[in-house]
Amino acid sequence: MADTIFQKILNGEIPCHKVYEDDHVLAFLDINPVSQGHTLVIPKEPAETLDQLSDESSAAIGRVLPRLCRAVLKATGAQHFNILQNNGAPAHQAVFHVHFHIIPKEESGAGLGIGWKPSDLSSGADLARSISTCLGN
Repeated sequence: MADTIFQKILNGEIPCHKVYEDDHVLAFLDINPVSQGHTLVIPKEPAETLDQLSDESSAAIGRVLPRLCRAVLKATGAQHFNILQNNGAPAHQAVFHVHFHIIPKEESGAGLGIGWKPSDLSSGADLARSISTCLGN
């Protein structure tokens, strides 16, 4: 994996505004926030995309993410938020180290805007069966 800005932050080469750290996870403020309180949550394990992350690091993020959301909401006074996690350049990933964005959504409209173009689920049963088979169920 390439040496990303997040790895440099983890190595102490680049400073950050840290809000949380444990053995597996680091959370800090985004330097280009979409809204006040925009926080990044990263695993210390180097993995480019979520599917490459170990179960241990995934569980560590899962344990702390709700707590971080509550803290961001309390600190900012926001009542709503988005969690954003992108995997791969075509999916808008810009830093190739797994990371989650906690983005408060303000009543004024500041925060994440999403364009969603739904389509029809043409073969749901077959697709569900295929995914389940890939899981080994």
